[in-house]
Amino acid sequence: MNDTMLYAREGGVVTLTFNRPKVLNAIDGAMREGFELALDRIEAEGGARVVVLKGAGGGFMAGGDIKFFTEITPLAPDERGRRFEKFIHHVHPLIIRLKRLDAPVIASVHGPVAGIGMSFLMAADLAIAAEDAFFTLAYCHLGTSPDGGSTFFLPRSVGMKRAMEIALLGDRFDAKTARDWGLVNWVVPPADLPERTAALARRLASGPAHAYAATKRLLSQSLGSSIETQLQSEAENFAGCTRTEDFVEGVAAFIQKRPPRFHGQ
Repeated sequence: MNDTMLYAREGGVVTLTFNRPKVLNAIDGAMREGFELALDRIEAEGGARVVVLKGAGGGFMAGGDIKFFTEITPLAPDERGRRFEKFIHHVHPLIIRLKRLDAPVIASVHGPVAGIGMSFLMAADLAIAAEDAFFTLAYCHLGTSPDGGSTFFLPRSVGMKRAMEIALLGDRFDAKTARDWGLVNWVVPPADLPERTAALARRLASGPAHAYAATKRLLSQSLGSSIETQLQSEAENFAGCTRTEDFVEGVAAFIQKRPPRFHGQ
């Protein structure tokens, strides 16, 4: 780990904090490496029930580090292209690993959410935004096309016409608009963001971990599956959940008319 990505754990809740506040958490090579190491740690330790992504200082993430870009732009065109492609290929696995985590991932965002910051937001399973958050894909302003999976996530989240608007115009939009377009679930006053995020994390951490993981997989694969494939996967995953202690507890709690006490087993 390095100090550009902070790792904290309390019980089953893991919090990952982008920590380059002087540049609004713009991602560079060190942060990419820190993020990778943080995901390694989650997988090595096991037992994470929920993962929270947030940014230190004045914002969630302002995209790529332009200073890092300027170190590469003087190179000859072919070499410049190779260097950027190599960097992007090192960032993209982070998106895949976030989506593959069994634990639900919450993006807790404030201030600027730009460029690949929007990709990390969209890769999360749930998102809660402060009222001061603002969003922009921004790539067109740099003369480049998007990366980070944003061209995958956006049409699925907001529809094709809206995705084209966001990507081709690069305009800023506020947290309420992001909620209306389906990019975030909740918008809260800035002062309430930490506690509202913590409350959501606690709720998920006390839920049926195996069932959550199965539900994430089913929803993620659904848009690329036929109805026959999806029905078969639902049957297999439902059956798998019934083999857990949490399922036995859930049924017993329902019969006894009490809240279930899940232990993630």
